[in-house]
Amino acid sequence: MRSKTLAVLLSAFVLMSFVQLKDERDTLYIIGDSTVRNPNAIGQLGWGSHIAEWFDTSRLAVSNQAMAGRSTRTFVKEGRWERVLSTMKKGDFVIMQFGHNEGSKPDTGRAGYRGVIRGTGEDSIMLVWADGKPETVHSYGWYLRKFIREAKAKGATPIVASMIPRNQWKDGKVVRSTKDFGLWAKQIAEEESAFFIDLNGITADKYDLAGPEKVKEYFSTDHTHTSVEGARINAESVVSGIKSLPACALNQYLK
Repeated sequence: MRSKTLAVLLSAFVLMSFVQLKDERDTLYIIGDSTVRNPNAIGQLGWGSHIAEWFDTSRLAVSNQAMAGRSTRTFVKEGRWERVLSTMKKGDFVIMQFGHNEGSKPDTGRAGYRGVIRGTGEDSIMLVWADGKPETVHSYGWYLRKFIREAKAKGATPIVASMIPRNQWKDGKVVRSTKDFGLWAKQIAEEESAFFIDLNGITADKYDLAGPEKVKEYFSTDHTHTSVEGARINAESVVSGIKSLPACALNQYLK
């Protein structure tokens, strides 16, 4: 009986030690839309579901908090960002990649639920929902600023990534987001002294080299959502982007 009790106590001690070790690890949080995390769609995957393969997860926890269908606006509105912040601590990292769901005109209709004001300005509009609840909608840049500033306030390192390119072509080249969301993401990162990964450009270069026929294999059902292979390519692009930022401490956790 005594030996059994000792065994139970030893097991509990080992478990508690493991939990403590896990809690002490720095964490890489990832926030975004379905191109980052898309677990329920058959044949589709977001790059955030692959990214842990490149890190030493005995020293760094990876928490992919992206959610399909979300924009910067709805990620805040639904309380998802607050939940991330509630566990974020000094020494953590957060990679943010949005832009695919922000394009509609913001209103209280189904189509406008995710929309934001285009650009990086401080302007806003006030909406009133059918239940009388008001909502202030801001620009794409405003929401990115919020993520960056609040992550920094926690002692974490924010990393902005431009959105992955869609399978859309013009004159033999992949269409890039250099005049809208990709540009605005870069501008906000620079203004807020945050790290920036040109994920759109890094992956677009790969697509251009591969050509339209090969790139079709990276998209399962449409021009936005990547296949498992496509998600891996984008994860590799994220890692390349991290490596291009020697001052970013996240590099020390790469394998």
